[in-house]
Amino acid sequence: MSILIMVGQLILGLSILVILHELGHFVAARAFGIKVEKFYLFFDAWNIKLFKYTYKGVEYGIGWLPLGGYVKIAGMIDESMDTDQMAGPPQPWEFRSKPAWQRLIVMLGGVTVNIILGVIIFWMLTVKYGESYIPNQSVKYGIVPGIIGKEIGLKAGDKITAVNGKPIVRFDELLSSKVLLGNTVLDVNRDGKDVKVTVPGNILNDVADYGIGEFVTLRSKFAVDSVVANSYAAKAGILKGDSIKAVNGVPVTFQDQLHDQMQSHKNQQVNLTISRKGTIIPITAQVNKEGSLGFPDGKFGIKMTNDEPPVTNLKYGFIQSLPVGASKAWGTFADNAKGLGKVFKGEVKANKAFTGPVGIATMFGSHIDWSRFWSLVGLLSMALALMNLLPIPALDGGHALFLIIEMIKGKPLSDKFLERAQIVGFVILVTLMVFVFGNDIVKHIVKK
Repeated sequence: MSILIMVGQLILGLSILVILHELGHFVAARAFGIKVEKFYLFFDAWNIKLFKYTYKGVEYGIGWLPLGGYVKIAGMIDESMDTDQMAGPPQPWEFRSKPAWQRLIVMLGGVTVNIILGVIIFWMLTVKYGESYIPNQSVKYGIVPGIIGKEIGLKAGDKITAVNGKPIVRFDELLSSKVLLGNTVLDVNRDGKDVKVTVPGNILNDVADYGIGEFVTLRSKFAVDSVVANSYAAKAGILKGDSIKAVNGVPVTFQDQLHDQMQSHKNQQVNLTISRKGTIIPITAQVNKEGSLGFPDGKFGIKMTNDEPPVTNLKYGFIQSLPVGASKAWGTFADNAKGLGKVFKGEVKANKAFTGPVGIATMFGSHIDWSRFWSLVGLLSMALALMNLLPIPALDGGHALFLIIEMIKGKPLSDKFLERAQIVGFVILVTLMVFVFGNDIVKHIVKK
């Protein structure tokens, strides 16, 4: 059932994006009196259709190949490669008969709609949920570095105060593109001394391997919140409200210190020093194979409460939310562009940077969370806009590039050139699709 929910959300999200993207081309074409012959969600390769309906001369339908969608515009060299139509004399209602500036608007219609959609989604999410963040000045105990954080030189208890000299206002800025795109310098307060830590330009490779959670997390103190019956914790006599002060004589003040001690004593007995209502009590407990005081099969048997700093919630009015949402949408677009630039520069490996349908479905999750769903659709809409702007033949950006060249030259490029460019672009796109799908499958297998 969980797989069906993931796949269902993926199909719904992509269908919304594809339909609205193609609608942008459709509306722009019709506005200039250009005939549109087909409007399809998914591709009807080899003329195999799941559904079709003709209305006012336009065939609407759903194809069987879920790799996008298309509108077939009369008099245009596109993925249909309809050379028979192009062999005849130009008709006034055809794409090729219109001025270059009108054709350029038609080609950019899909990208424009994707950008507008992304802005609207982030705008509405801001209206409904506002913004929640932890002020960096409220972080009392500093950070806990994960695998990635340790590799670049961060230590438990570090307080990161600035990025490239600019003070950090919100703690989550440390997990944003301004840090994770790399080539940045962190100002760190460590045991009262100021030090600098450099984030390398290729850090996204590690983020892809280990996950963003292995960069930094908040450090916090802890106490026992609940104990599951028959767990190792319960059998040892640990109670709700207890505070674990030491493991085998090693003091533990913070939750990460307790975690490290438990991990180093898997499948072993440990001597715990417990503080209970001001009284110190020695307890012997068994640690399971996962490094917790749970059950032999690895399940946890104890939950902790911590004293993480309070979250600040900001609410905006309907109009106030617009610039906030637009800023988030544009930030997503810019981050994707910068990330793509790092791939071209060789700083980030392509197999680490690109995620296909399997990875995207996983991000949607195995249960329905509409906030997450729409956030991902907004992110994907901006990513789709960027990808379609790439100057690759067969993509909107490729068509737009040829039209700009035509406008500069004062005459159109030959049909033969455009046909060959379309074929080259199609081969490039198929190669990219095979790479992305294969990469997705390999990642999924490796994780298992």
